Amino acid sequence: MSDHVSMQDDTAGEASMNRERELAKAFVDLADTYAPDFDPLRLFSQLVHSCRGLLDVDAAAVMVADARGTLKTMAATEDEAAFIELMQMQTGRGPCMDCYRTGEARSVPSIATEQGRWPALVAAMADAGYQSLHTVPVRLHDRVLGALTLLNARTGELPEGDLHLAQALANSAALGLMHWSAEPRGDDVVTRVQGAIAAKSVLEVAKGMIAAHQGLSLPAAGRVLADYANRHQVSLAGTAQALVSRTMEPDALLDSAAEN
Repeated sequence: MSDHVSMQDDTAGEASMNRERELAKAFVDLADTYAPDFDPLRLFSQLVHSCRGLLDVDAAAVMVADARGTLKTMAATEDEAAFIELMQMQTGRGPCMDCYRTGEARSVPSIATEQGRWPALVAAMADAGYQSLHTVPVRLHDRVLGALTLLNARTGELPEGDLHLAQALANSAALGLMHWSAEPRGDDVVTRVQGAIAAKSVLEVAKGMIAAHQGLSLPAAGRVLADYANRHQVSLAGTAQALVSRTMEPDALLDSAAEN
């Protein structure tokens, strides 16, 4: 009996150590803004994938607000059309916009109860397969830059510890954005956020170019771009810009993939 208890304790201890290592890595990755291949697209991608890996959630997405206060999706763990539509639903009204406007976290344990308030959002979440939504502000000190959205395919509240961790990760990403040394146009918050949004827009154009050139879906084209940047340890934003400015041809990405 004592041996069995000891084995259980060892397993629990190992799981705890693994989680601590994963937490440490997540925060280090979000703070590593001086790496030569750092760019805001990678930063936000790390944020949402860290949330899905560390928290009791099925999907995550992060949005930041442009100069007009409209939320723009910067990264998401899912790239299905239904999920993208769900994020677009959040740009004008909904819990994510409320979170951005107030700077306070919002929880919707069962989206079905909000049919009268947000009918379009309820339908979009049902189509995408999610039943609950939780969002925390992406905040730099007292300034709210956007919202981090956490979704589950089941109803229910998120553990309080997960919400606190999500907030800490979101704040780390906001701080990382301000340390983005590659952004040449200024050090103020608005400039950094607008630079990140511009980089995301260029990425979408580059994905469209790859998709049209090779007959791929947009999600598949995005994976081609990301794989190239990872293999060559270069900036994803820089790679997208090179494609859009025609200093790199789409075939270069695919030729590189074939060589590997």
